[in-house]
Amino acid sequence: MSIKIYISGQYFDKEDAKISVFDHGFLYGDGVFEGMRAYSGKVFRLEEHITRLWESAKSIFLKIPGTPADVINAVNDTLKVNNLTDAYIRLIVTRGAGTLGLDADLCKEPQIIIIAAQLALYPSEFYEKGLEIVTASTTRTNAGMLSPQIKSLNYLNNIMAKIEGHLVGCVEVLLLNSKGEVAEASGDNIFIWKRNVLHTPPADAGILEGITRRVVLELAEELGMKTKEAPMTRHDIYTADECFLTGSAAELIPVVKLDGRIIGDGKPGAVMKKLLERFQQETRK
Repeated sequence: MSIKIYISGQYFDKEDAKISVFDHGFLYGDGVFEGMRAYSGKVFRLEEHITRLWESAKSIFLKIPGTPADVINAVNDTLKVNNLTDAYIRLIVTRGAGTLGLDADLCKEPQIIIIAAQLALYPSEFYEKGLEIVTASTTRTNAGMLSPQIKSLNYLNNIMAKIEGHLVGCVEVLLLNSKGEVAEASGDNIFIWKRNVLHTPPADAGILEGITRRVVLELAEELGMKTKEAPMTRHDIYTADECFLTGSAAELIPVVKLDGRIIGDGKPGAVMKKLLERFQQETRK
C-alpha cells in the first residue's frame, strides 16, 4: 500500500506528492524540518520537536501556517492515515513557491509536508558490534555563519562529510568545528564515557542540541552519572572508555573505533547499554 504524504492539509499517494519547482525549499534549501520517532502510536517528545521547529522558523523569518496544536494534530493524523504505530516522521516547512531570485518576500504560501514511514537507519549488527568512524576533512558550518540550532533544509555540509565516510567504508563520520574541536557526527550528537564522567560537546562547539541528546543527559543524571558539557578533542575520544552517538532516528548507537584507534575494549560499553535500556523504557511509556 502506498504511503500517504501530508502536504498543507491534504493527503497524496507517494507517487502524486509534489511541490512546485519554484519552491524555495527546493531551489535554495530555504526551510526547516524535524525528524521524530513514534513508538506504539505516540510520537516521542513531540511537543519539544514542535517547539524547536517554531524556533527554527522564527529565526529565519518563516511564518508557519496554523498553530503548534494544528501541526501536532497533523502529525498524529498522518500516522493514523498510514496505519503506523512505530515509525519515523519527517516534518518539513518550506518557504513556498517564489521566483528564481533570492527574494523571500515573493514566497507567499509556506508549505507543510509530513512524511511517516518505517525506517531502519542502521543494520542491527552495528548496534551489536558498534560503528567504526573517521574524522571528516569537512568541518562543521561555523556557528557565526548560521546557528546550528536551526534545523534548516540545507544539509550539504553534513552530506559532504558523510560522503567522505562512505569513500573509506564508514557509514558515519566525526565533524570538527573551525577550532579543531569535536562538534558532532553528520547526523547525530556524540558522547564519551571517560573516568566515570559522561562527556558531550557544549552548544557553543557548533552542535545542534539534539532532543535525544537532552534526554540522555536527563537519564544519566537520573541514574546518578556525572555529566559534563565541555570542549572535546579527538584525543578525548581516542582515549575514552566508551563512545556512542545519539539521534531521533538512531536512538543510541555505539562507536568502537575512530580513525583506526580502538575505543575502550573495542566493544559496545556497559554505560551505553544501560542508558539505551533506560531510553527505550522512556520511549515506550
